[in-house]
Amino acid sequence: MSAATKSRKTFQSSETPATFQPFKTRTSFQSSELSRSSADVFAAAADHPVRVTRRDGESLVLMSESADAARISLLELAAQLVAVSTSTEGTLAARMSDRFPWMLALSPADRKACADDVLAAARASFATNQPHLAIAELTSWRETATAIAAGLGKKPVEWLDDPEAVERP
Repeated sequence: MSAATKSRKTFQSSETPATFQPFKTRTSFQSSELSRSSADVFAAAADHPVRVTRRDGESLVLMSESADAARISLLELAAQLVAVSTSTEGTLAARMSDRFPWMLALSPADRKACADDVLAAARASFATNQPHLAIAELTSWRETATAIAAGLGKKPVEWLDDPEAVERP
């Protein structure tokens, strides 16, 4: 076997088939794969929504319940933000405080920061199809407001100037 033939055979045998995608997650499966290798389809759907294509009808999307809940939460937030943005009375922070009463526990400056941060995170979520960005921002501000309402943060924090050695248990 000549060196050229050997190198060509080596190259051909090391090529990966067009369907093999070792580092790319699959986002689409044929409906027949649900019966042949359902574990693979379900594993992919647990990680991210997948499209199941059918010959006899419209494609379906299979996703985890948590991904669907995140999508619903983002749509609910979008509805609230659309309602807030279409009103012309008061500031954005005041309108959002009306829709999200927990914001009233925040200072006026924090209400403005909250409104701006939540709106920016929502825009990023819609642009990137990542619902967790807006939901996490909203949850973070709500938890902050809850902590403030519970009285946390009113007392000054006592910092220890000198480190104290603690015995190993």
